[in-house]
Order: sequence, then structure tokens, then C-alpha cells
Amino acid sequence: MAELDKVTQAILKYIDEAGFKQEGAFNLRHNGMALCHGDSEHIKIVKKKDKPGIDIYIDSETNGEEVHIPVVLDASGFTDKVYNDFHIADGAKVVIIAGCGIHNDGHADSQHDGVHSFFVGKGANVTYRENHYGAGDGEGARILNPVTEIFIDDDSVFTLDTSQIRGVDSTKRETYVELGKNSKLFVMEKLMTHGNQMAESNMEVRLNGEGSSAQIISRSVAKENSGQIFHPAAVGNSKCNAHIQCDSIIMDKAQVRSIPEINAKHLDAAIIHEAAIGRINDEQLIKLRTMGMKAEEAENVIIEAFLN
Repeated sequence: MAELDKVTQAILKYIDEAGFKQEGAFNLRHNGMALCHGDSEHIKIVKKKDKPGIDIYIDSETNGEEVHIPVVLDASGFTDKVYNDFHIADGAKVVIIAGCGIHNDGHADSQHDGVHSFFVGKGANVTYRENHYGAGDGEGARILNPVTEIFIDDDSVFTLDTSQIRGVDSTKRETYVELGKNSKLFVMEKLMTHGNQMAESNMEVRLNGEGSSAQIISRSVAKENSGQIFHPAAVGNSKCNAHIQCDSIIMDKAQVRSIPEINAKHLDAAIIHEAAIGRINDEQLIKLRTMGMKAEEAENVIIEAFLN
């Protein structure tokens, strides 16, 4: 069993809320190297030979098992790029817990670019949770640029739960999804920026199979001088249903752009989009203040409830 230092343990608490353990199927990447690794009976993790990263093979007998693949960077001035491919067999039921945390105490920027590709078989049910977190007292930036590609076969369900709540100076997320017949996609994206942080999220969901559906929900809070851009797009190539909802709270001098896009290429494609940007509700704030809370405490309660 690998010994984990205090910084790594502290970061893991934020990016792996289920609790990282060196048992079952797991792979912990630390400053570009696999620090520890394990397989289970039904899940095998294999190091790539042609580029940095791993292949995760999840067989059809997998039933509710978790696989943990966190990434930790604590070297200032370090740039890490990794390619992880998930091969999920027909009928498998699995929870994948990923995420990246950067602790930067130096003057140079630290960056992680993770490219994750999912190949989901027929009748599978996959939950993918990804938390991003930044910490450290250095002047160097903490940069995260995730790319997620998801190919969902017929009759499968994929849940994508992403969260970035603290400490990331710059992020650009690119997500691409293709859905087969009667497949379902559920997306929940949560984000908070502050200071001079910038965040951009681009998502394209292609509903190719008849009876496919997608629900995409994005909730964000922008504080101080930070900026956010959201561009979720749903493309209906068949008889399908999709709903995009983007809700944002804006504070101080922050800026938020929400650009939901719907593209129906089939007569029976039903796609809806909603977008709302606004300040904290004054009535809620006043109610909490009358209960004895300070203004900052009341704001934090409202923000936490909104993001959860």
C-alpha cells in the first residue's frame, strides 16, 4: 500500500467525496505518474503503451461497483496531459469517481488536461462523478482543461455529475456525447468562480437514436471579477427528447454568458432550453438576516442550497 502525504490526503477529501481507498479498482495519478493501482474481479486497469494514461475495462458482470481514478498535482510549473479510455461492457452497472486537484504553492502555473473517452455497451448504467479543486498559496495559476467524450449504445443510461467549487483559476471544459436508441443522458454541472477566475463549458449532445433523451442542468455562481461562459447544444437527429436548463447567480462585478443551443434535425425531435441569470433573491436574504445571520453567512447559505 502506497504512503500518501498530507497534501495528497487533503486534496483527495475534496475530489473523492466517497472516500479514496486502496482497495478494489483504483488508480491514483500524482504529478504525472501512477502512485498506486489496483484491479478488482470485474474491473481491470491497464497502462497505455503509446501515450500517458490508462484503459479501464469494466465487464458485464459488474453490478454497482465503484472505480476511483483521481489525479493530484502539487508540483508548481508542472503540466500533465493524460488519456483515459473506459470500455464498459453490455449490461454493466458501475460508478466511476474521478476528478483532479491542484495544490500550487509556487510562482509558475500548474495545469492538468484530462481526456476521458467512454465507450458504453448496450443496456449499461454508468454514473461518472468528476470534482475539480484548487488550493495552495502560490502566485502560479491552477489550470484544468477536461475533455469528455461519451458514446452511449442502445438502451443505456449515463449520468454525468461534475463540480468545480473552489480554487481553479482557469478552466475550459469540452464535452461531446452521442446517444443510441432508447438511451438516456443526465447531466448536472455545478460551478463557482471568484476573484479573477475564468470558466468556459462547451457541450454538444447528439441524440442519434430513436427514443433517446437528455436532461442537462447547469448551475453556477460567479463572484467578484470572475467570468463564465456556457454553451450547451442539443442536436436532435431522430425522434427524441432533450431539455437544457442553465441557471446562474451573478454577484459583484462578475460576468456570465449563457448560450444554450437547440438544433432539431428530425420532425419528432422535441428539444427545450431555459436560461436564467440573476442576483441573489432579496427576500431570501432578508429572511435569513432576520434569523440573526450576517450578510455573508446568509449569502453562503443561499449559494450552497442553490448549487446543491
